[in-house]
Amino acid sequence: MKGQSTGAARSASSLNEVRNDTGRIAFCGPYVLSAITGYSISKVEAEIRRGRELPENSRPVVKGTRADEVEAALAAFGYQMHPLVTYMHLPRKERPTVWGWMQKPRNAWAHYILAIHKGREGHWILIKGVKMCDTYTEGKWTFVCDGPHRGARIMEIYEVRKAVDA
Repeated sequence: MKGQSTGAARSASSLNEVRNDTGRIAFCGPYVLSAITGYSISKVEAEIRRGRELPENSRPVVKGTRADEVEAALAAFGYQMHPLVTYMHLPRKERPTVWGWMQKPRNAWAHYILAIHKGREGHWILIKGVKMCDTYTEGKWTFVCDGPHRGARIMEIYEVRKAVDA
């Protein structure tokens, strides 16, 4: 397929499968961004690194992305990320689960990035409609009901949409 090696975005489907062209393990932030934009992991990681103050020609693995880094990278690719709700003020056991949140009405056309608890660390997952994508699904879209995070507690939820030029 043309464009595979250049990191060009694909727009064949609204559910882009992640292309990890790095030859190594990639982490959740770049996976979620790649699934939204259609760009390869290497191109997404380059954009995240651009926002970090790194020595010139430094290309470390992008691990541990913050919400502001994800938002900035999305903006560079023509998307807007808006915080919808935070549950950080609640004790962890009182925060809603991914499955509980899926039962509530939401826009089926928007991408939702959820910051969830995975063990002792945070983890990004992407939901659109009734499907989810992340590192655990290896960048493939799967039904949330079949996914690995149904019982995970949500920390924050962000809505992502294509930016509209004013």
